[in-house]
Amino acid sequence: MDTTERSAPPPPALPLWRRWRRALLWGALVSLLLIAQTLLVGLTLSYEASRAQEQADQAAAEVAARAKQMAGRELQGLQALMWQSLNDSRWRDDAGEMLRRTRPLLRLEHRDVRREVVEAVDSPYAAPLFTQIRREQLQLETELACSAAVRHGSLLYSRSYFVPLPGGEGLEVVDLCLPQLRAGEVTAFLVATVGLRQLLEEAVTPELARVHEMSFVEGDGTRLARTGLTRGAGVYLAERVVDLPGLTLQLRVDSAAGEPQLIPNLATALVMGLSLALFAVVLLLARDGRRRALAEAALAESLSFRQAMENSLITGLRARDINGNITYVNPAFCAIVGFEAAELLGQATPPYWPPEFIEVYRDRHRDRSARWEAGQEQRQGFETVFMRRNGERFPVLIFEAPLKNALGKQTGWMSAVLDVSAQRRIEELSRQQQERLQATARLATVGEMASLLSHELNQPLAAIASYATASLNLLTREADDPQTPAMVRQAVTRIAEQAERAGRVIKSVHDFVRRREQAREPIAVDLLIDAVLPLVRLQARKSGTRIDIDLPTPAPRVRCDRTMVEQVLLNLTRNGIQAMDGATPLAERVLTLRVTQTQPRWVTFSIIDRGPGIDPGVAQQLFTPFFTTRSEGMGLGLSLCRTVVEQHGGAMDYESHTAASATRPSGTEFRFTLPADTMASEERIKPDATDAHQAADGLPGR
Repeated sequence: MDTTERSAPPPPALPLWRRWRRALLWGALVSLLLIAQTLLVGLTLSYEASRAQEQADQAAAEVAARAKQMAGRELQGLQALMWQSLNDSRWRDDAGEMLRRTRPLLRLEHRDVRREVVEAVDSPYAAPLFTQIRREQLQLETELACSAAVRHGSLLYSRSYFVPLPGGEGLEVVDLCLPQLRAGEVTAFLVATVGLRQLLEEAVTPELARVHEMSFVEGDGTRLARTGLTRGAGVYLAERVVDLPGLTLQLRVDSAAGEPQLIPNLATALVMGLSLALFAVVLLLARDGRRRALAEAALAESLSFRQAMENSLITGLRARDINGNITYVNPAFCAIVGFEAAELLGQATPPYWPPEFIEVYRDRHRDRSARWEAGQEQRQGFETVFMRRNGERFPVLIFEAPLKNALGKQTGWMSAVLDVSAQRRIEELSRQQQERLQATARLATVGEMASLLSHELNQPLAAIASYATASLNLLTREADDPQTPAMVRQAVTRIAEQAERAGRVIKSVHDFVRRREQAREPIAVDLLIDAVLPLVRLQARKSGTRIDIDLPTPAPRVRCDRTMVEQVLLNLTRNGIQAMDGATPLAERVLTLRVTQTQPRWVTFSIIDRGPGIDPGVAQQLFTPFFTTRSEGMGLGLSLCRTVVEQHGGAMDYESHTAASATRPSGTEFRFTLPADTMASEERIKPDATDAHQAADGLPGR
């Protein structure tokens, strides 16, 4: 534990039995209050729900009884009407009167023994039923009911069926068939059509219709008829069976009332109000105890969180007192140095200090302490060397700052330690690999240039041989020929010119191969172009390519590694020449090297060819190492170019056109930027500024 914790120790904890007793008492009180409130609210809601369900059951029973009673009343009137003879002139009047008196009856039919309609009367309260579809097409259920009534010797209802009406509407109806028997023989039939909706409306009182939805449904839940001023909420449902002769109807009552709400209910609101008031009183009485419990819990949680956080860090933490003695280390620090915490705490000279650096580290600690006290030191990291238990030295990065207590007084030092040995190994490995790649690329470039050298050197060597043979032939002429010395002198001059040409070619390749890595230096871009131009023209003459140079005047200067930038230029120009070889007509093979400076800090190099462009499938892997489309290539050129440019802080991209148009030819343009030599830019700007001041003063400029 560090000195901060020693100066502000946590308050002593309560005995375990007291904490348990307090927790049990509070838990029992809160539990009883919650149980009482829950039971009261639950009982109130249950009472409201049961009352709503009872109302729905009562309404269902009442409507079912009224419907059955009305059906029985209709039967009595129909039986009296059935015994009147069809020839009796009063039958039609009595039938019409019965239809006016009984709204559920929609139609009365008197049929003969063959069940054919002899006389029919429609209700005055509804439109005629069989106007859309003829009666003969909707009497299957009627025939079945009449057949069953004859077998049983009593009246029977048919199954319900749907009768369409004008305007797209319709009714669900049932037929009541009453056979007329004389001496045991059927002499006639009386068929009464009853509308289920009308029957339901007559059986429901207005009071029930305002709060319930009534409907006749089939066994599968299909609705046959409904009535009611409101729609049911689907919460409180009641069902009753209405038994009629030969027909069973299922009555469903759906109450419009939903689940009982919590607050609008008076009894529930009173219960909740009393419970909340009781809770408020308990909270006020326990305010001090609650605050203390929260403070203790927060302190314990804070300590636990800090300890868990420090133990889970991969960064080593080390605390030292004002004299430099170690007061705290976390597990990550112990894992870094390989020592246990017990071996490090209290040590002024820790075992992870290399013996040869002990005095240096002590002097450094004293100097840093003095600078901190004087306000000259800042919080920044520094790199040093530690030693593991096995004696291995390894580099670490340390960030150190003063450790202060709650009063703002410095009590020691807090350090964050990072093991950077793996990072240093990766950096060294990366540097070595980069050097190998650069050397490999340069060797590959020289190998490819060998064939061009043989072709380029053959010409001056052949010319030298020819001029030498001509000189020998001239020397064998007669000495008195006055033109012989002049011709020999001309041949020797040509030999010297061709030898100098061969020497220049060999020297340019020799300079490129033997040039070693140099520090970055300011150099004019025209010198970079001139350095690689002889090698570029070697390959350009072989393929018949014309080289165009576009440089601004004066040429800008860049700060770069000259060797690596020349290799970038050589790789890009060779790629452009090879892209046009065979794919571009000889007259159109032009490679353009362009340099522009649109910004003061950056200079842009562009290498533009007129080849077929880059295929989109190849473009995705263009800068991937060891990817190439040529059988003799190694696939390192573009990858190395981009790496070199990015190491200089620049960027490299390209623009490709695979199809030519009226405004631009096909081809590819590779661009990269290098930092400009700002000092040279300022020198070029100064004369302009001087001229401007002179012009402002009315003096002639230079």
